[in-house]
Amino acid sequence: MLFKTLIQQQTGLKVEMELRFCKRLWKFDYAIPEKLVAVEIEGGVYTKGRHTRGQGYVKDLEKYNAAIELGWVVLRYTPGQRFYSKTIEQIKAVAEMR
Repeated sequence: MLFKTLIQQQTGLKVEMELRFCKRLWKFDYAIPEKLVAVEIEGGVYTKGRHTRGQGYVKDLEKYNAAIELGWVVLRYTPGQRFYSKTIEQIKAVAEMR
């Protein structure tokens, strides 16, 4: 919830959590629907989690490519990167470009 609040404060835009973006059951971790900007938090990077193992990685690629096809920009971060000022600044910059 803190991450959502930080994004909203820095961008002045409404942020949705767990937003379903297509007819499939795919959801974005965080999204700014007004700007078609999505933020995904990729867990398990160092522990061989779902996002870094074979089938999980392939499914993520399918999801991200479908999102791009629908006009979304998808920004991806590790859990630790959520609270870097650079991350928030990047989200803000991308939202301003859209």
